[in-house]
Amino acid sequence: MLAAISAKSYGSDVVILEKESLVGGTTGISGGIVWSPMNHHMKALKIKDSKKNAMDYFLSLSQGEINPSMLEVFVSKSAEAIKFMEENSPVRLKVLKGYPDYYLDNPGAIKSGGRALDNELFSFKELGSWKDKIKSSGPPIPMTLSETPLGGGTGQIAEEDMEERLSNDSRGMGQALVGSLLKGCLDMGIEPFLKSRVIRLISSKEGVSGVEILHEGKTKQIHSKRAVIIATGGFEWNKELVSSFLRGPMTHPASPPGNTGDGIIMGQEVGASLGNMTSAWWTPVLAIPGDTWEGGYQKSSPVLIERTLPHSIMINQEGKRFCNEATNYSALAGAFHHFDPNTYSYNNIPAWIVFDATYRSRYASGPSLPNTTTPEWMTEGSSLEELAFKLKVNANNLLETVTEFNQYVLNEDDVKFLRGKSDYDSFYGDRSLSGIKATLGELKKPPFYAVEIKMGCLGTNGGLKTNECGQVISVRGQIIKGLYAVGNVMSGVTGSVYAGAGGTLGPALTFGYLAGKHSSGANLE
Repeated sequence: MLAAISAKSYGSDVVILEKESLVGGTTGISGGIVWSPMNHHMKALKIKDSKKNAMDYFLSLSQGEINPSMLEVFVSKSAEAIKFMEENSPVRLKVLKGYPDYYLDNPGAIKSGGRALDNELFSFKELGSWKDKIKSSGPPIPMTLSETPLGGGTGQIAEEDMEERLSNDSRGMGQALVGSLLKGCLDMGIEPFLKSRVIRLISSKEGVSGVEILHEGKTKQIHSKRAVIIATGGFEWNKELVSSFLRGPMTHPASPPGNTGDGIIMGQEVGASLGNMTSAWWTPVLAIPGDTWEGGYQKSSPVLIERTLPHSIMINQEGKRFCNEATNYSALAGAFHHFDPNTYSYNNIPAWIVFDATYRSRYASGPSLPNTTTPEWMTEGSSLEELAFKLKVNANNLLETVTEFNQYVLNEDDVKFLRGKSDYDSFYGDRSLSGIKATLGELKKPPFYAVEIKMGCLGTNGGLKTNECGQVISVRGQIIKGLYAVGNVMSGVTGSVYAGAGGTLGPALTFGYLAGKHSSGANLE
């Protein structure tokens, strides 16, 4: 949608084609946070940042995967894209205060936040007949992320304020971002065509000149004067592509089931080069049996808070801890993907969050609230031995693991995995407790509980290779004239690095803006 707004504002006629019956995709069900270095909102708060700091931060995490020239475009142009978006649509962002970058020990990281931007509330009444045509994962949430526990808030809104929000159908997070971008498109006369699946690119030796779509069982060709911009998302719901490319198991996508790699396949058909295909925006997830999308596809929810709270640990099939449970979700994939050559298996899959009665009485586990009946998807044991028996893990290992962890808690020092050492570790912890106690707490009060954790992702981030303008590059290293790619369908400009909250949407919006502008013949300087 931002690519469309950008292209239209620079003089192009624009058509948006959406294969689903609703717009918004993964963004619609997300927190909607946008990671943007040097943005004007942080400058207004006098939060210091620089191109060098942002570049140093990414390159210190790169492992050689990041193309520095592509990264430099994102770092240099992100703030410009954000400002353009706010000037040309109802999108309104603000700094997610106190939300730190994910790797605080690396050069260029900002400890106190500033690069992660939250959405202001947006009234869906402004969308008219389009208000019910946006993807969501459940009932509307009339709060910004910063007001929820996920953003460091309390989740409590004054009754009169909540009544006003509900009356105006005001929504936050990804719903606000999608809704306000859609309103920006509608205000410019751009109405998306729904249920219009692009099945083929029309191409010749001269380049791409249009698309063939499938709508209501009939095919139709749409020719373009300037360009086709592919923004179809990743391939996490395409089992064949997942099996062929991803570096390790990914069984439970946290995105809606529409991301099946359509754009990547079409790009390959016209000779596009691929990059970063082994990577994804990984996250541990909770998948509750019977909780499904339309069509019967399993729903999965990222596990952020539950594994960070005190009185909990995460164990593998041997009954042992295997990671810092409170670290950022994307990095945790490395622990889940640890391969044991002796057993020729991934020892940390399956995994479980294990917690005691103190935890259960204070905190929610997914949709299960404290002090409620134990749901079927949660395992309960009157003792650690009984819990181990039900999970089919080694009881001695589990007892030793809990005893060892409880000693770390008493010493306020997790010497094994350093849980609580980073400020980020406590961000999703119990903020009523000070310091390291926000995430470290003993497991000692029976009964004990366990919830199985699956390996999922927010989306894949490998795809069509592009240049600095978003133009797709061929396997021969040449520009495919008339073809652009943005978002998760393009080879991720930050490699496999998820730098902070909004690490997907920041680059996606930046290159959406740049591709729309460049495809219209405008100078990007």
